[in-house]
Amino acid sequence: MNKPKGAALIEVLTRHRDSLLTDWLNQHLSIALRRGLTTEADMADQFRNFLNVFIDTLSSADTFDASRPEWEPVRAFLAEISAHRARQGFTPAETATFVFSLKQPLYTRLRSELSDNAVELADTSWTVNLLLDSLGLYTTEVFQRSREAIILRQQEELLELSTPVVQLWEGILALPLIGTLDSARTQVVMESMLQKIVETGASIAIIDITGVPTVDTLVAQHLLKTVAAARLMGADCIISGIRPQIAQTIVHLGVDLTNVTTKSTLADAFVVALQRSGSSIAARGAN
Repeated sequence: MNKPKGAALIEVLTRHRDSLLTDWLNQHLSIALRRGLTTEADMADQFRNFLNVFIDTLSSADTFDASRPEWEPVRAFLAEISAHRARQGFTPAETATFVFSLKQPLYTRLRSELSDNAVELADTSWTVNLLLDSLGLYTTEVFQRSREAIILRQQEELLELSTPVVQLWEGILALPLIGTLDSARTQVVMESMLQKIVETGASIAIIDITGVPTVDTLVAQHLLKTVAAARLMGADCIISGIRPQIAQTIVHLGVDLTNVTTKSTLADAFVVALQRSGSSIAARGAN
């Protein structure tokens, strides 16, 4: 009866499972534990569980092509590990090394077990090399996707934090902008302001651009879109923070802000907003 494909590899992995796991794990502990990214117990569980899934899949699969459906349990396990490590702060190289570093202790045991059969040793070693390379590269791909998702979520959270809508007075909102105003941020600005208009029933919104470093044609268009969206919700907009250099830039660009009330400071804009709302603030007289 012929041995199943990969029988020699499965036999070596099964026979030397404990010592293989120890040598493999020790290569990672010094780096990971020094950086405080995880605990020894967590890493031991990860390595042990991967080795179990790896051996089970080898025993049932009739191919060493890690992209085939038979290897889905291994890919799923590595995807979970890679995403988890991306959240923990591991690097892509450290994540891929989780798989690549299995080569050395495994080769050592293959040489010991197959030293009397050079052909089988060479074939098995090459098979292991290709298989672990494929799985290691897969962890890098998953890690990168997970990292990009984390960065995107953080950017969205920062956008939300950087566009606070403040209720200055009954019926008057203020939206202080700091930093560059691009398309993505404009969308967040509009959504935040419109939602606040709905919640408060405000009739006036002040958009303060004192903290916006430069205003170009694109920024001006974004501001006009925000003003138009607010008007559709029944609120008028005042743009404050128009510094001399920004006023000159707007004129040179030919941007038409004639239908929008503009003021140099937030305080001036607030005074206009109070007048339009029929409110006023009186200075406290001397006693």
